[in-house]
Amino acid sequence: MIRSDIIKELAPTIKDTLTVCNIGLPSQEMHMIDDQPSNFYMLGTMGLASSIGLGLALAQKSKVLVIDGDGSVLTNLGTLPTIANNVADNYVLLIIDNGSYGSTGDQPTYAGKKTSLTAVAKACGCENVIECKAEDTVQVVKDALAGDKMTVIVSKCESGNIKVPVITMDPVVIRDRFMKTVAAQNA
Repeated sequence: MIRSDIIKELAPTIKDTLTVCNIGLPSQEMHMIDDQPSNFYMLGTMGLASSIGLGLALAQKSKVLVIDGDGSVLTNLGTLPTIANNVADNYVLLIIDNGSYGSTGDQPTYAGKKTSLTAVAKACGCENVIECKAEDTVQVVKDALAGDKMTVIVSKCESGNIKVPVITMDPVVIRDRFMKTVAAQNA
C-alpha cells in the first residue's frame, strides 16, 4: 500500500472528523478522494500540520485528526516534544511513514533509513504511540478516535504517488469553511 491507498481507505471513517492534512500530495489526495468542509488542507507550510492540529485540539473539544508525513515531521521535530508536553486527549496524529519526501520526488527521508519516528515520539514523551502496517491503519485510527487518549500513530507504507490535480480552491475558502465546521461541532 502507498499513502493514497491509506487515505482512500481512511476517508469514510473520518468523514466528519476535523482533519488537518499535510502539505502537498497528501492534501491533494485527500481533496481528490473525499473533499469535506471538515478537512483543512495545508498549502505551503511544510512541517506545521501536527502543530496546527495540536493547537486546534487544545482550543476546543471535538476530535482532531492530523494526517502528516514522515518528511514533514522530520522537518519540524520540535512538534513531538510539544505534543508530549501539551496533552490533548482529543488529538490523534497519524504519521504516514513512506520513508520518502513524496511531494518533491520521493527522495528518501531518514525515517526510511535508520531513524524510527515511533522511537523518537516515545523518547519525546508521547505516551500512546502505536506503529502499524499500512493495512491496519484504518482500524488503529478508528480505535484512537473512539478512545479518550492522545495518540500518535506511525503507519508504515510503501513509497509512491498517484497523479492528482492541484487544489484550486482559494485558501481563504478552505479556512472559512473549516472554521464554520469547527464552530458547528462545538456549538
